[in-house]
Amino acid sequence: MNPYEQMSRDELLKALEMFAKNWLAHDGCWFLAAEERLGMETAMELDARAWERFAEAEARRIMATFGVAAGGGLVALEKALGLRMYSLVNAQHMEWAQEGRQLRFFMDVCRVQETRRRKGLADFPCRDVGVVEFSTFAKTIDPRIRTRCIHCPPEAPEGAYCAWEFTMEDGGETKQKQA
Repeated sequence: MNPYEQMSRDELLKALEMFAKNWLAHDGCWFLAAEERLGMETAMELDARAWERFAEAEARRIMATFGVAAGGGLVALEKALGLRMYSLVNAQHMEWAQEGRQLRFFMDVCRVQETRRRKGLADFPCRDVGVVEFSTFAKTIDPRIRTRCIHCPPEAPEGAYCAWEFTMEDGGETKQKQA
């Protein structure tokens, strides 16, 4: 029998957190190896391509596993963002703006940046990769969603990490329409 089938709810939650930390550590190890071998510019280009593929796959799996409707607008995106691997290791929150026509996502704690700061390294310049990642994730949920970076390290305000804004291209499914 699989040991996970015998675990309590608390043990399973602990395992999920461990898997998410391992996933993020692997991403960091891969990036550092690429940077050491190929330089920062090439590593960033490869990272963006990898995140584009992963973000689409992650969004599709979330949609299939948790019944998130394709084309479900910002409401579907809100649900899907909350189910990403990041949500297990990074504190985050979302806010509705523009009377429910805009969804804003804030990474309250970023494990990657915290680790870099603890090691005395400069913030990882994540905007370019983040634009690819968050745009791809959102468009996979609903192709009408447009993504804008509010801020990302190292240009984020003191104590802040990345923040993203999502709007519907044609004013489609919004928080108000769900209410």
